[in-house]
Amino acid sequence: MSGAKIVVLYPQPKDEAAFEKAYVGHHIPMAVAKLEGKTKMVASKMMREPDGSKAPFYRIAEIHFPSLKALQDCLASPGGQETAADAIAISSGGAPIFMIAEESSQAF
Repeated sequence: MSGAKIVVLYPQPKDEAAFEKAYVGHHIPMAVAKLEGKTKMVASKMMREPDGSKAPFYRIAEIHFPSLKALQDCLASPGGQETAADAIAISSGGAPIFMIAEESSQAF
């Protein structure tokens, strides 16, 4: 069975420095401590678009799980609920977008 992941797309924040302080200093440690069953996290900070304009999203977080059931169990848990609520609270540029994806990967 393929793994699953939750992808969180954060819009451009009103204050990048304040967002980074909250994201790196509080939110990531919370996710590490409270998201049970996770196997890996990838946090990307977006760069500018090829034309020089700001990207539509500031950060993209991917939290990987061994199965869709493990991901769903995590999201239903108190720690998952608290972490999702915190993601919304720190996103000053608008609500983040949460997506669930089935994943397969191939190394080259």
